[in-house]
Order: sequence, then C-alpha cells, then structure tokens
Amino acid sequence: MNGDPRLYQLLDELNIPFEYLEHPAAPTIEIAKQYWAGHDAKHCKNLFFRNHKGNQHYLVCLDCDRSMDIHQIERQLHQGKLSFASPERLMRYLGVTPGSVTPFGLINDVDHHVIVFLDKTLQDAEKVSFHPCINTASLILRREDLIRFLEHQGNRYEWMDVCE
Repeated sequence: MNGDPRLYQLLDELNIPFEYLEHPAAPTIEIAKQYWAGHDAKHCKNLFFRNHKGNQHYLVCLDCDRSMDIHQIERQLHQGKLSFASPERLMRYLGVTPGSVTPFGLINDVDHHVIVFLDKTLQDAEKVSFHPCINTASLILRREDLIRFLEHQGNRYEWMDVCE
C-alpha cells in the first residue's frame, strides 16, 4: 500500500477499517475525481494555512465540491489574515508535500500544533475519503472513525461552517 506505513499500523491498532484505492498521482481535486467515481464516500479537499504571524497552523477539511470562504474563517478565528502554508511548513508539521495534504499527516505533528477545522457539512457524511500522506492512493473510512483517529492524535479539532 502507498503511503506512510506508520499510518496503516495506527489504523490497525485503532481497529479502524478502510477501503484502499490506489491510483496515479492526484495532486488536485479535478484529477482525483476521475479515480473516485463509483465510490460511496464524501471526498474531501484539505487546505493547510498559517496565521499572519506564522505561529499557528490550521488544517481545513471540506467537501471537495464546495468552496471555502477564507474571510469567514478569519473572522471566526480572530487571527488576522490567513495564507497558505509553504511546502516547508507542510513537511514540518504534517510530513507531506503539496497535493498530498491530509488529516492523516497529523501522525507527524507530535507537538499537536495544528488545529483542524472540519466543515459542518461533513457531519452528514457516512464515509469520507483522504490521501494516506501521499497522493497516489485514497482511503475511504467512516466519518466516526476519522473522529476516533483525530481524538487519538490529540490535535484540537472543531466543526465549523467553512464554506461560502
């Protein structure tokens, strides 16, 4: 299986079942959609931001068919202007490269620095899909199991209306 072997070991330890989809590199939602056809999951896009001071980082997960309203998030956080984090910050905090952003990258955030925001619309999804720290595969799992994973990792997370 493609991706970080530590992730698969952890999912096994947490008794979190998943469906594994191997596919060619899918660094964008437009490319990935062709490989997800026919699967009964809510496929997610994941965006990694930093605040204007660069001392706080946020992972935003939302339905891949929705658009995020960054100004709404900025108003709710009171952290000033948000911007996309650099590839170096992606690697430092999540251990991934651009195009492979995923909540599963939190296995690399040992200090629990990253705060996760899940779009409220995902609460209605039975299953969700994310890359396993590399964009040549996708994992489909139950939404409840994603929450169990997040709780195990210890990063702060919250449901938020992040879309336009």
